[in-house]
Amino acid sequence: MNADPTARQGGPSLDSAERLLAELPPAPAVWCSGLRKRYRRRTAVDDVSFAVGRGEVVGLLGPNGAGKTTVIKILLGLVRPDAGDVLLLGRPARDPRARARVGYLPELFRYQPWLTAAEVLDLHVRLAGVPVPARERRECLAMVGLADRAGDRVGGFSKGMQQRLGLAVALVARPELVVLDEPTSALDPIGRADVRDLLLSLKARRVAVLLNSHLIGEVERVCDRVVILDKGRVAASGTLAELLGRRELRLRLDGVSAEAEARLAAAGRLTRSGNSFTVALPADQDAATVPDLVADLVGLGVRVHAVEPVRISLEERLLDILRADPGEDRR
Repeated sequence: MNADPTARQGGPSLDSAERLLAELPPAPAVWCSGLRKRYRRRTAVDDVSFAVGRGEVVGLLGPNGAGKTTVIKILLGLVRPDAGDVLLLGRPARDPRARARVGYLPELFRYQPWLTAAEVLDLHVRLAGVPVPARERRECLAMVGLADRAGDRVGGFSKGMQQRLGLAVALVARPELVVLDEPTSALDPIGRADVRDLLLSLKARRVAVLLNSHLIGEVERVCDRVVILDKGRVAASGTLAELLGRRELRLRLDGVSAEAEARLAAAGRLTRSGNSFTVALPADQDAATVPDLVADLVGLGVRVHAVEPVRISLEERLLDILRADPGEDRR
C-alpha cells in the first residue's frame, strides 16, 4: 500500500490542502501599499496605501491635482510607480492575467467615430480575449441605455451617450473589478441615477468597484468606504459611518444667557447666527447627551423652540479634512 508522502511527514494531504485553499477568503480586488510617484520636482503620489474588497464599492475623493487619476493609472499598470506594490485580484498588477479581469473607464477617452456602438463593443471583446456571446453584448448595451443605438455610428453620439458606451466597454468582458474615473461627468440627472443603479447591481454580483468622482452626493449614496487624497497623500479613509461619525445639533432658542451659551459650548464646537445655534457633537457622545443639554438649557431659563440632530454630509466632512491643519489627526 502506497501512503501519501505528505501524510508520512505529518503534513496535510494534497486533497486537504486544496480544500483548505478553497475555503480561504478570496484576495482583495485591489491591494496597494506605499505607492509613490514623482514627475520631476512635483510629487504626484506619496505613500498611498488602501484596499478594495470583493463586492465592495470604494470612492476615491479629493481636489483636482490630489493624485487620484495617477493612483488609478498606477493600479492598472499604465504608470510605473517609483516605489510601492500593487496586487489586482491576488496577482501582481503587471500580470496580464490580473488586468484581463479588470474593466476600466478612463476620465478621457475617444472611440473611433466611424464604428457603431456594437462594433466598438465587439472590438473590445476581442482585445480582452474573453468569449462573450452576442446576446450578452446586446444586454450590456441595453444595461447602459443604448439598446436602440447599437447600429449608430459613435461620431453622432453626444458626450453623455459616449459616456454610456464607455461604461458598456468597461463591463462587457465580465470583469471582477471595475475602475471608473469620473463615470458621470457628462451625464444628466437620469444618467447619473442609471449609473448609481448599475453600481449597486455590480455590488450585488460581488463585483468590486473603485470609483473616482467629484459628485460627492453620488459617492455618498453608493460607496461602502471612501479614501480621501490630498496633495498625493491619504488624508483620511474609512467607512461612511466612521468618516461621518460626528453629528451636529441645531437648536432655535430664545433667552440665551451667557451661562446658557457657555453650557452649549461645553457640549461641542458652537456656532451662532441670531437665535439659531449649531453644536458639533463629539463622535463618542452617549444617548443622554442631547436630553441632558436640553434639560440644562430649560433649567437656565432658555425657551427651546426647535432641536434638530443632523449628521454632517460627506461634502462637509471632506472640506473639514482638506482644510485641517496638516499635523492634525484626521482619521
